[in-house]
Amino acid sequence: MFNLLWGVCFVVVNFGFFLLCYRLFGKKGLYAWVGMATVVANIQVAKTIAMPFDIVMTLGNTMYVTLYMTSDLLNEKYGRKEARSAVWFGFFTLLMTTVIMQMVLVFKPQETDIAQSALETIFGLMPRLALGSLTAYFISQFLDVRLYAWIRKYYSSSKQLWIRSNGSTMISSFVDTLIFCTIAFAGTYDMKVWTEILLTTYLSKFILTAAGTPVLYLGRSFTFAEEEQKAVIRE
Repeated sequence: MFNLLWGVCFVVVNFGFFLLCYRLFGKKGLYAWVGMATVVANIQVAKTIAMPFDIVMTLGNTMYVTLYMTSDLLNEKYGRKEARSAVWFGFFTLLMTTVIMQMVLVFKPQETDIAQSALETIFGLMPRLALGSLTAYFISQFLDVRLYAWIRKYYSSSKQLWIRSNGSTMISSFVDTLIFCTIAFAGTYDMKVWTEILLTTYLSKFILTAAGTPVLYLGRSFTFAEEEQKAVIRE
């Protein structure tokens, strides 16, 4: 029960920082969030937790859902091109982190060093996790951007943002979960645990996507003087 209650608090904090990052820094803040979230989500996913009824799940789902929220918000306010650019930015950030941290592990630690074992525990798993994440991220995020634009053709009113966001994210997040769990965890856990991770990961993303809808509406309502000035100039 503790993990469930603490998880609710965790979600609120994540969503709050997401909104704050956008409120303080505008579109640049969304790009910064993408860079941070892609790395942090892949560190968090190495930790498994037990939820009520002994359901096993990994961390990182909340952070990963905010990536979909970011691409949807960019798509909504700035267009498909900006959303695609953010996806590429996140992909490159994760790729750089993986390469650099693997190089860090190769250095021979000093005799009294206390960090090497911890870094190996966290980042030693990263090549496989990163391969799964990079593949899943690349396919699912671009799918999300495309689906969002396609759904917007039929549900384009401001009140129908929830249809565009939830429809695109719930489909693309299932694709993401299936690809990631197959590459990252197949053979690492037995089939029962692997299936639990797959189902609970998608279910948590499903719930988090729905919970994040009001956050998207709030984010869309933010206005920035610089952007308004550019809009006036274009007109």
